Amino acid sequence: MNSAKKISERLIKKYPNRRLYDTQTSSYITLSDVKQLVLDSEDFTVIDAKTDEDLTRSILLQIILEEESNGTPMFSSSALSQIIRYYGHAMQGMMGSYLEKNIQAFIDIQNKLAESSKGFYEGKPFSPEMWTQFMNVQGPMMQGMMSNYIEQSKTLFIQMQEQMQSQTKNMFGTFPFPGAPSNNDKPKG
Repeated sequence: MNSAKKISERLIKKYPNRRLYDTQTSSYITLSDVKQLVLDSEDFTVIDAKTDEDLTRSILLQIILEEESNGTPMFSSSALSQIIRYYGHAMQGMMGSYLEKNIQAFIDIQNKLAESSKGFYEGKPFSPEMWTQFMNVQGPMMQGMMSNYIEQSKTLFIQMQEQMQSQTKNMFGTFPFPGAPSNNDKPKG
């Protein structure tokens, strides 16, 4: 991390009593305050006050847990179960990257919609209320667009998986693994 980023990044210390201390404002803050920093796109790092261990991800996961517990959850139990199944799986790193890219694609679509709609609202950026109004009108179309995108993404993911399997078979097919068919055992046709 370069020193310019460290200087501009807000530092929050978490003490053993589970309290969060914002070094920029010299005051204790709550998880809701940290959530607001995220919503305001402020860069910050949360560290353990004793060990200097980076706790940022842990705090962000806590915020997600609270959000999922209150109101309408973003993830179904099935989706969460599927994510959990990828931990420790050979595809874990690839799945994380896949999810990040899909979230970024969704953000890009949202930004393009907001940019193209600026003229409708006197050049003001979309507020959450404006997004609600927009989605009430455009929701079905957006659902269709996202469904198409997800279907294409799924197809690409399956193709990538098949290609990796094929490459693995070609790479390791010449090695004599017990119980695995060798290239010599291929059906003749």
